[in-house]
Amino acid sequence: MTFTDSPDANDSGNGKGDNGDSKLASETTPLLASSPVATTSDSAIASAIAEDGVSNPLIGKPEDRPLPKAQIFFLCYARLVEPIAFFSIFPYINQMVQENGNLAEEDVGFYAGLIESLFSLTQMLVMLFWGRAADRWGRKPILVSSLIGVAVSTSLFGLSKSIWQMIVLRCLAGVFAGTVVTIRTMIAEHSTPRTQARAFSWFAFTSNIGIFLGPLIGGALADPAHQYPWAFQGVPFFEAYPYALSSIVVGCIGLTAVVTSAVFIEETLPKTKGSNDTSEDSEAEAGAPPKPASTSTLDLLKAPGVGIVLYNYGHAMLLGFAYTAVVPLFWFTSPANGGFGFTPLQISLAMGLTGLSQAIWLLLVFPPLQHRLGTNGVLRACGVAYPFFLGIMPFMNLILYQGTDAARITFWVLVPLLLVLGPGVSMAFTGVQLALNDVSPSPAVLGTLNALALTVTSGLRAFSPVLFTSLFAVSVKGHLVWGYLVWLILTIIAAGFTVSTRLLPAASEQDYDRGVAGPEEDTDGN
Repeated sequence: MTFTDSPDANDSGNGKGDNGDSKLASETTPLLASSPVATTSDSAIASAIAEDGVSNPLIGKPEDRPLPKAQIFFLCYARLVEPIAFFSIFPYINQMVQENGNLAEEDVGFYAGLIESLFSLTQMLVMLFWGRAADRWGRKPILVSSLIGVAVSTSLFGLSKSIWQMIVLRCLAGVFAGTVVTIRTMIAEHSTPRTQARAFSWFAFTSNIGIFLGPLIGGALADPAHQYPWAFQGVPFFEAYPYALSSIVVGCIGLTAVVTSAVFIEETLPKTKGSNDTSEDSEAEAGAPPKPASTSTLDLLKAPGVGIVLYNYGHAMLLGFAYTAVVPLFWFTSPANGGFGFTPLQISLAMGLTGLSQAIWLLLVFPPLQHRLGTNGVLRACGVAYPFFLGIMPFMNLILYQGTDAARITFWVLVPLLLVLGPGVSMAFTGVQLALNDVSPSPAVLGTLNALALTVTSGLRAFSPVLFTSLFAVSVKGHLVWGYLVWLILTIIAAGFTVSTRLLPAASEQDYDRGVAGPEEDTDGN
């Protein structure tokens, strides 16, 4: 942390009088003993110190501010809406496309994939707009309005009776999916360097809950007249619109988030007009740096550390999306073709164990590990582990491929360990978010910076699944590198992440306690 002294305050606080008996500082004079130190960006505190004119101890650390748990809870609840809306259509989209478009079975995949991807593609195009809007008009208005848009468009999706209606409504849902950038920014502004690891661990955990609940709601409530004839058969509405119930329930979840956000969530964007003018003058008197002017996107990308952190952010997301797309196919594929040959039940259990393990890593392991190693330290550890985690998959198939009892026993001993320990690399996803917060040039552009990161994420989420599943299919069908080509490519990409994490800036390595320990000891000793 950088300490900024105020020359004016020093003059008044050193006991300098008209008799001219002030003394020059010597080599043994403690630099911080009698000069107020601006250790916070709070203009009111800085102003008070500047006006005090007397010797002051070090100000209490801003990092000591406790995490507002209620605010984090309601923000995490709002966070549920976007992944639920995105993933809820996956169980029934193929059947819905086929029925609405009267398509042949071989044509279903193209349109289903198009509609699934349009949400992320549209989100990518408008994410920067939502970030700048949140920086200009406030976080809360943008959050509430985007939640309303997602809730309404998702509710109407189930009423679609043609493919073009599905496309329009899916794009509309993507347009309003600005909730995630606003929520990330607000959580960052509610937390401090000491508490942000815990806050963003809950944010990531909530995202995983939404990914789990979305397909569950969509599959359980689709076509209720046939799934639950005892309750819905003969109801004209649900027979005419078999996918309305699922989308309406998801929309209602969104509306409850609208209410909780509008009523309970507090605005976090600092005011920039009115009384803030006086605050800026006070900050200047206290020696605090002036607030930066509006920053263009290009200038933001050129800011120190921003470019490499954004690259690492995208690299980590690419690895996550690629693995998520490939691993269900890998588990399903027979051992003879390079997979595990899991049954649907085994795939479900493996996914459940993976999700549970990931939650434990994020909630219980990441916060203390980040406190001990720093954000960059955690990211570099994940960078080292990632190539091994992905590269071990072909060797697991080779063990199972032997077909002996000893090989099967070895396989079933190792697989649970892999599914428990491997998801530890998911700490990288939370780590890159913290690194992004750390390199933000100013709180005024944090929303825009998050929007840039999520623009990258949306683009990767739109294209990477089809790319890597196609690579998997090609490598298996052509027996390229014994059917392991996709894992070779992923391991090389992971090795690139190992290298890129070494280039992270030092911003997230700062430790407040170490930064002030020396001065505090000097002050107390005098």
